[in-house]
Amino acid sequence: MNTTNRRFNLFRRATADSLLWRLLTESLPEHKGKYAAAIAAMVLVASTTALSAWVMGEIVDAMTDAENKRRIYWVATSVFLIFTAKGFASFAQTVLMARAGNRIVAEKQTSLFKRLLGQGIAFFNTTESSDLLLRVTQSAQMARNVIDVVVTGFVRDLLTLIGLVAVMFYQQPFLSLISLVVGPAAVLGVRMILTKVRAIMAQEMAGLAEIIKVVQETSTGARVIKAFALEEVMQRRMASAVRDVEKRSNKMVRLESATSPLMDTLTGAAIAAIVLLSSTSFAGQSVGTPGQLMSFVTAFLMAYEPAKRLSRMRVTIEAGMVGVRMMYDLLDMPLTLTEAPDAQKLTVGPGKVTLNNVSFGYANGAPVIHDLDLTFEAGQTTALVGPSGGGKSTILNLLLRLYDPSEGVVCIDGSDIRQATFASLREKIAFVGQDTFLFSNTVMENLRVARPNATDEEVFDAARVAHAHDFIEALPGGYQTHIGENGAFLSGGQRQRLSITRAVLRHAPILLLDEATSALDSQSEAYIRDALARVSAGVTTIVIAHRLATVLEADKICYIEAGEVKEQGTLQELLAKGGKFKKLYETQFQNG
Repeated sequence: MNTTNRRFNLFRRATADSLLWRLLTESLPEHKGKYAAAIAAMVLVASTTALSAWVMGEIVDAMTDAENKRRIYWVATSVFLIFTAKGFASFAQTVLMARAGNRIVAEKQTSLFKRLLGQGIAFFNTTESSDLLLRVTQSAQMARNVIDVVVTGFVRDLLTLIGLVAVMFYQQPFLSLISLVVGPAAVLGVRMILTKVRAIMAQEMAGLAEIIKVVQETSTGARVIKAFALEEVMQRRMASAVRDVEKRSNKMVRLESATSPLMDTLTGAAIAAIVLLSSTSFAGQSVGTPGQLMSFVTAFLMAYEPAKRLSRMRVTIEAGMVGVRMMYDLLDMPLTLTEAPDAQKLTVGPGKVTLNNVSFGYANGAPVIHDLDLTFEAGQTTALVGPSGGGKSTILNLLLRLYDPSEGVVCIDGSDIRQATFASLREKIAFVGQDTFLFSNTVMENLRVARPNATDEEVFDAARVAHAHDFIEALPGGYQTHIGENGAFLSGGQRQRLSITRAVLRHAPILLLDEATSALDSQSEAYIRDALARVSAGVTTIVIAHRLATVLEADKICYIEAGEVKEQGTLQELLAKGGKFKKLYETQFQNG
């Protein structure tokens, strides 16, 4: 068991080291100018720090030789120049590192978000938004912190420590050898701490994701929480998540701080030994001048801070690598839906849509569509009706290429849509779903997502067609009214009419309607049916509806059940057939 654990730890260590190398080789070369300047400033900081320890000996010796004015002036000037140079170098190092680090955070977050946008709907169906939010926000920042620790540790702190140790050996070689016992003991202590850091940090990130998830669910599900009096339940969930994160954070602080008593104890022991030995002559020789001893003690004390930071560096890196691993897991995750390498711009002709031998099933689920052959004639309206779960919305998802069929092809005017670019395919399709999503912006900006270059008058005309213009004008700011997160300040019917306005504004040759009038009252539904009749004239329109009153005028009606077309034809043909559709029709219209 111990052998297995040791191998596993070695594997994790190797993986972490490879990720660290990848992070450094990707980030440092892109910002080599800023980092080169920052490193130069760090070298100056390290040099001036060592010189400040060395000059302490000169100060003491000069003060004991007060008659030598020339030496006093030289020492005073040296002190002023050393500390001034150190101050400006420290300022330059801090500013340059911050700028480079902030740029890295921005680039990593942009890359992460771009990767998210490239993923298909299947990815978002299986990945929690709280996890994505944590990866985009926290992991990029942690990557920046790791780079900062590595650069400052291996340049500023290491060079400072080397310079101070050089001063120590220059002033007191024997006492310096005695003080070096601190290093090996500190390394052994830090190695014991590292084994616990990785697991605790991973658990802490999981706890943060749970906190974000609870907040998101509280925000989006506030109505359900209030309706079912779930405040206590949500409070307990949040309290548990916060308590877990607090507990792990305390453990991390304890582990990271454990290096301080370790280093303080070792340093205190070394200083005590030096004090005792400094009063003793070795081989008949004294320990040197008071200035030399003062310079040595100063260098030793100043070496304490960079040595402590270096001893904690591996702990800090291990904690940060949890976020780096999360970042690269997302960046390296295969895309669930990709554009063909030789994809061509789709040129839509009449707008005939066909599904040939199409089969499809969602991940880890039973097939939803089986060997489906279906044609949507150009310029005509086809209605898809039938029981829930029969595959109607899945057909629209395949037409939008939110998913690819496992078998068969989906074609527009004979062209396989998998060979078309995403942009050219979707600009030819207008979609209105039963769940209207609106951005937290103005009405005008929400409508213009359909066609960003549309003029104001074109937007107004589209809103009039969708019977939305009047209620928009009645809003406090008209078309410039901010409507809140997902249109929180609007009713369901108003949000739906904005969605229909988008479809009108898009002027697409193919129109997909998935329960487009589900959130409207009877009067508004009548208006929208009239509007959609005008919009769909000469357009290939595919309508999903559970209320048959909205599709009675369709050119063709297809009854979909269990992923298959059970019946299709005109209204009169299906009623005359006396099959499943007629039963559905009679159920809905049995009261006339």
